Amino acid sequence: MIHRVAVLGAGTMGHGIAQVAAMAGYGVTLFDVDFVAVETGLQRIRKTLDKGVHLGKVADAVRETTLAALKTSTDLAEAVGEADLVIEAAPESMELKKRIFADVEAHAPAEALLATNTSSLSIGEIASGLQRPGRFLGLHFFNPVHLMQLVEVVHGPATDETTLHTAVQWVERLDREPIVVKDSPGFASSRLGVVLGLEAMRMVEEGVARPEDIDRAMELGYRHPMGPLKLTDLVGLDVRLGIARYLHETLGSEAFRPPEILERMVAEGRTGKKAGLGFYDWGSDA
Repeated sequence: MIHRVAVLGAGTMGHGIAQVAAMAGYGVTLFDVDFVAVETGLQRIRKTLDKGVHLGKVADAVRETTLAALKTSTDLAEAVGEADLVIEAAPESMELKKRIFADVEAHAPAEALLATNTSSLSIGEIASGLQRPGRFLGLHFFNPVHLMQLVEVVHGPATDETTLHTAVQWVERLDREPIVVKDSPGFASSRLGVVLGLEAMRMVEEGVARPEDIDRAMELGYRHPMGPLKLTDLVGLDVRLGIARYLHETLGSEAFRPPEILERMVAEGRTGKKAGLGFYDWGSDA
């Protein structure tokens, strides 16, 4: 039974996961190695909740109980020491994730579930150095976490059925929709979403249409809530580039070869909303 959750990484995905878990009534510890990062993550949660209250979508009482359920820490052993579920939301680096989970397994309870929020990296490879790989799986949330309903529950080759069942039930208690996916490069969502985004970039590169018109085509013609280029800006062009390189290497498909425009924009620091500039100019919203 899951009562206490530790979220590792206070960035865009981490603080969002911490927020929805706390809103669902779980005790949550938000961890990051940097004190400023942890405090920034907590401030972003407060800002999102305040906006929800202002718009009438979040009750004042829910805001208060959510904040009361949240703790922060820069001490990994303290953060995971009593956790029933540990979710890692660190950058998309295989070696980094392996190091994190080696440390987590040394300090978390033996019965705790361990999960990664990776959007594309191999669950089996991340778990390869663990003593208890049966307790490990992927929980891939989507950005912005507090608004998006889908969660990919990804089972690796060693993930046991009890772990998978418990994770699916937990996602449902967050009032989210889980889909169960086999460990495969890009899983379901990234594999489909990235190839669409890369093709949209090639269209910009070829002068087929402006970014906003390509996005509008998908939003109005195919009922996508957000066009592929605006979504790329939101996710981060650097993140998309890393995923595209990984999928191109692992799947061997030219559909995932990063377009030159993506390589160039990342090299120039135009990484999307977080930088203030990507395919769109985000200005003061950065």
